[in-house]
Amino acid sequence: MAKKNSKNLVVVESPAKAKTLGKFLGDDFSIVASYGHIVDLPASSMGVDIEHDFTPTYVVLKAKQKALSGIKKEVKGKTRIYIATDPDREGEAIGWHIMNKLAEIKPKSKKLPEKKEFLRVVFHEITKSAVLDAFGHPRQMDVNLIEAQQGRRILDRVLGYQLSPLLWKKISRGLSAGRVQSVALRLIVERERAILEFKPQEYWNIEAELSKEDMNFRARLEKIDGEKADLGNKEKTGSINDEIKSQQFVVESIKQIQKKRNPYPPFITSTLQQEAFNKLGFTANKTMALAQALYEGVELPAGPQGLITYMRTDSPRAADSAIKQVREYIEKSAGKEYLPDNPNYYKAKKSAQEAHEAIRPASVLNRPQDLEEFLDEDLFKLYNLIWMRFVASQMNPALYLQTSVDIKAGRFVFRASGTKLLFAGFSVLYKTDDEDKESKILPELIKDEHIKLLALYPTQHFTKPPPRFSDATLVRLLEENGIGRPSTYAPTLQTLVYRDYVRRNSGYLRPTELGMKVIDLLVEYFGNVINVEFTAQIEENLDKIEEGKIKYAEILRDFYGPFKADLDFAHKNIKKEVVYVEEACPNCQKPLVIKWGRSGKFLSCSAFPECRFAKSITTGIKCPEPDCPGELVERRGMRGRFFYGCTNYPNCKFTSNKLPKNTDDHKSEEAEHPHG
Repeated sequence: MAKKNSKNLVVVESPAKAKTLGKFLGDDFSIVASYGHIVDLPASSMGVDIEHDFTPTYVVLKAKQKALSGIKKEVKGKTRIYIATDPDREGEAIGWHIMNKLAEIKPKSKKLPEKKEFLRVVFHEITKSAVLDAFGHPRQMDVNLIEAQQGRRILDRVLGYQLSPLLWKKISRGLSAGRVQSVALRLIVERERAILEFKPQEYWNIEAELSKEDMNFRARLEKIDGEKADLGNKEKTGSINDEIKSQQFVVESIKQIQKKRNPYPPFITSTLQQEAFNKLGFTANKTMALAQALYEGVELPAGPQGLITYMRTDSPRAADSAIKQVREYIEKSAGKEYLPDNPNYYKAKKSAQEAHEAIRPASVLNRPQDLEEFLDEDLFKLYNLIWMRFVASQMNPALYLQTSVDIKAGRFVFRASGTKLLFAGFSVLYKTDDEDKESKILPELIKDEHIKLLALYPTQHFTKPPPRFSDATLVRLLEENGIGRPSTYAPTLQTLVYRDYVRRNSGYLRPTELGMKVIDLLVEYFGNVINVEFTAQIEENLDKIEEGKIKYAEILRDFYGPFKADLDFAHKNIKKEVVYVEEACPNCQKPLVIKWGRSGKFLSCSAFPECRFAKSITTGIKCPEPDCPGELVERRGMRGRFFYGCTNYPNCKFTSNKLPKNTDDHKSEEAEHPHG
């Protein structure tokens, strides 16, 4: 996007964003991409001077040297540099570092301007009107936003850089810990242990199938002798079932109430990730990648266009212009009865950045059905979800008639419930899965009338353990507890999976043995830090930096004293765990030991590094290939996916995504792997 005679340079993060902006800005603007952060703390050292108020040392990332050189080349001859990075802490920090690097350039001749003007432009949607308005009202860099990002980055570096070596000492090199990551892992591990310790309790229900005027419906046993029905076993249930058969069923009471269901607010980051998982089966990381593409610009016949507002937000607020447009659309397309007299406004949580908007279509006139042919399937699905949610958020509530009928049968009371939709309201456009299932119509019943019993259905049940977290339910819990912020949810989950602390099993998160070992160590020595309350308090304090109320050094000083005491204690007491097995090394006859690597446990010679023999621990299941003497071992592919291969590789190239059962005839029945 370089233009030789332009006097203005615009810096953005991605080429896609640069391409879309280029459509709206004239020939006097050159646009260049930084490809994300150019400057960061060094990889080879902590890069934080703890003794001098946690002063950071920043370096240019090796992989970004070329990008920085390109930006420096483009800045020559430019009088104004516009920083047009994303409208949040990370975007502000990226722009600030670039500005500092460009400000270091010294003019090499008198032809170059002595001073360059750096300006910050912020927009929440990449549309012509929003972009031109932002460039018409530039501002200076926001020092508080930069300070908040620095505080978060330095705290995470200090904590992670000093915790991770303890994991290396106790378990294995290459492991990592983090402020948000480790608390999320703790929640997953504690849930898994609650599931493992859960003892199911038996209980029974009895449902009656009843009929009136050829309309059948069901009612459940609710009370026995005026008390809540408690059917604990088959014998008791059978006895009661027999007694009920001889009773007359008479309508005892009918209660009806009209209930409103209000529309849902427009999406914020966390709710988008939750609903995209529930409705579309997308992981948090996939959802954010698709949303980024929709925000930065999609190729349409008229050129690239940003289709949604910025996707990292915790505010459900929508711009007045967007509300005006959507209300006009609703009235025209659905009718006045679907449009409330006044706009619907949604309250944000206390920590939300109200300068941001909700995730909404850049224009509701870009209807999903009109764009479907130009979008990839998954992009279309996510855009359709965002569009419907936003339009529905400004519609009237749905109205239901809820009916509850108590039916007496001797000393027993059965209850039937029904829901009738009176007015669809917003639900004509947007429904949750629960709403799709809840519609249930009862016949017209009259008090004291007799109802015909068709059949009784006693059913056995067992109480269920708490469910494992999905991406959606974990993100919701993190948000509810104030852990992390919109930009951190997806990367946190991605890190846990990448480190093999957690695996996805049919969409649900299950900790590995390695993940459990890591969290046990962290909680034993750093329980005051790796917990929900501490992490939420830190997040609140970091928000105060953004508000200009405190400096990041104050937070870090308060944190570091107690943390350093725990750290010193851990260093003195943690010892490397050595687990020997009853097998000798085939090369040197020394005993083998169990070690941990990125792909899980393996066997290694205890004489390492003098002897480097190592081998995988097999599953104990024979290779299904005929006449193959090998056993199956778990391996990890280049893209991080786990699979099962044969110990006889390369002579045997059998692989499988799932573990076959160890049967004599090698049938291909599949068994669930213990870590999913």
